[in-house]
Amino acid sequence: MTPYPRLFTPLRLGNLTLRNRVVFSAHLTNYAADGLPTAQHAAYYGARAKGGAGLIISEEHSTHPSDRPYEKMIEGYRAEVVEGYRRITESVHAHGSVILAQINHNGGQGAGTYSRRPLWAPSAIADPLFREVPKAVDDADIAEILDGFSLVARNCITGGFDGVELQASQSSIVRAFLAPSTNRRTDRYGGTTENRAQFLLEVLRVLREAIGPDRILGVRLSGYEGTRGGIELVDAVETAQLVEADGQVDYINTAIGMATETLHLIEASMAVPVGYANFIPSAIKEVVSLPVIGVGRFKSAEQAEQALDEGLCDLVGVVRGQIADPDFVNKARAGESATVRTCLSCNQECVGRMGLNRWLGCTENPTAGRESVLLPVPHVRGRRVVVVGGGPAGLQAAATAAQRGHRVTLFERDSVLGGQICTASVMPARRELGDLIRNLESECRRSGVEINLRTDATAEMLAAMAVDVVVIATGARAVPPAWAGESERVVGVRDVLDGKILPGGSVLVFDELGFHQGPSVAEFLADHGCEVTIATNGMVVAQDLSITLDFETWNQRAHEKSITQRTDLMVTAVHGNGPLTVDLVHHPTGVAETSVVDWVVYAMQQEPEDDLWNMLRGSSFEIHRIGDALSPRRSHAAVIEGHRVASAI
Repeated sequence: MTPYPRLFTPLRLGNLTLRNRVVFSAHLTNYAADGLPTAQHAAYYGARAKGGAGLIISEEHSTHPSDRPYEKMIEGYRAEVVEGYRRITESVHAHGSVILAQINHNGGQGAGTYSRRPLWAPSAIADPLFREVPKAVDDADIAEILDGFSLVARNCITGGFDGVELQASQSSIVRAFLAPSTNRRTDRYGGTTENRAQFLLEVLRVLREAIGPDRILGVRLSGYEGTRGGIELVDAVETAQLVEADGQVDYINTAIGMATETLHLIEASMAVPVGYANFIPSAIKEVVSLPVIGVGRFKSAEQAEQALDEGLCDLVGVVRGQIADPDFVNKARAGESATVRTCLSCNQECVGRMGLNRWLGCTENPTAGRESVLLPVPHVRGRRVVVVGGGPAGLQAAATAAQRGHRVTLFERDSVLGGQICTASVMPARRELGDLIRNLESECRRSGVEINLRTDATAEMLAAMAVDVVVIATGARAVPPAWAGESERVVGVRDVLDGKILPGGSVLVFDELGFHQGPSVAEFLADHGCEVTIATNGMVVAQDLSITLDFETWNQRAHEKSITQRTDLMVTAVHGNGPLTVDLVHHPTGVAETSVVDWVVYAMQQEPEDDLWNMLRGSSFEIHRIGDALSPRRSHAAVIEGHRVASAI
């Protein structure tokens, strides 16, 4: 008996039966090459089918040459895609999952950078991110768009897909017809909600005709965009009723946010509560009898089961959870949810890499995005491996080495595992980052790693152990800036968040990292009653938070906590020992100024904690250095490096 009876109740969808209610919803991967699907697509989706997903919906397939908002997009209108489609569908069907292809035209939410064509949209209104004015489509254009949807749908069916899903949400020309802010038309497609939905219904009729009555047809609707003049819940509910009345689709999928203006709502970070989007499928389910898919940061089988139990939805979209652990579903069915690598919602390797035009990966799962690449076979099993350091790099190295048949011992000098992850997860908006350490520690213990806390490994100790391999993962240490002088009131961010020092009064946080460190300590101090200013040498405070979609929520909290933000500044000197006089320079203009504060907290680059590495160089055993001990970076680099080194042992 499964502990999640509703999650594992089969569901009839069209002419097929889903084995459970878990959906691997559509999301971009950047795995395409020259507009075509690749072997990595097949391996990626196949891994989630093998892991138990009931329904898999592929990333979007473009329906027209005018639509190419990003480089690595699947061009579904080309005949050459069919071969790649067959590799994907065969890989998924081999493991018993149903797979649909999401098809889409992004309309005005893009740029002509790749297509060298004008954008097409219902009205000539530029997207706030891309800022390119599109051409308002006429009847001939609309007919061409409809033909494109039909062509791609037929290609998908020829390629073995069980059906298609129309994207009418997030980033779509169909969404643009539905939203008042982007549809200013005065013809039959503009005005009332019913008129704005006419294009959507025409596309659905074309798709049904193309795929036939026996294939699954679904539609994804946005329930709330969070933009001025955007789609509101009342619009989505009425549109869902129109869709059901038209009788073409087998289910309704839901979404929240718009992919450019409010992307942070779509792929919400850990700062956003779980279940934040449940109000959308719940409202739609009240007015339609079609199965409804709910999405929105479902991290666990318990959360998914609860949503089904409360009648909020009929199926649950779990994307990042299955990226982090492809066996999410099988583990839940077996009652082993405690062994799942829980998604952190950190967005560093999934959303973040995509924003940098790289293929999708995962901080938690170092093999995500590389499922098609076989790991090397261990040269010799049973080697004696010692890992020094219990942060994410060391824990991942230890877990991987043990899983590959080696005898692994890990030494950590502190009383707890985690390293700087423990520091980072102090703040409520970052607390889920601690799951990374809990997951890795659990994996190490299940794999037989011997963990020794409060043990400062020395070169003499390791030499006496007759080890085969030593992995140095000793992390990094803070480096006081030259301008700090001798003042005891100039301290590092780690000292504050670790609870070693608690500044009071007025505090200047000087941030040269542009990521979570500076904003986190600024919030921490504001929560403790300090008057906080955060300054940076960059053009924007915490600019890298835009990559992980934390920027909007950080600014909301900073405003609520009266944190002052200043940019383009450099600290040149600090005088006194409380209060402090801080010399600053506005580097674009060279204008100097001073600021008087009680404390200065710096968030700046660290240096490797590599003393043990230097002592061991030239030893008789094999030695590796990973993570911050090699080069101080972010958590995803530590995990990937730990896995890579251990895989090569």
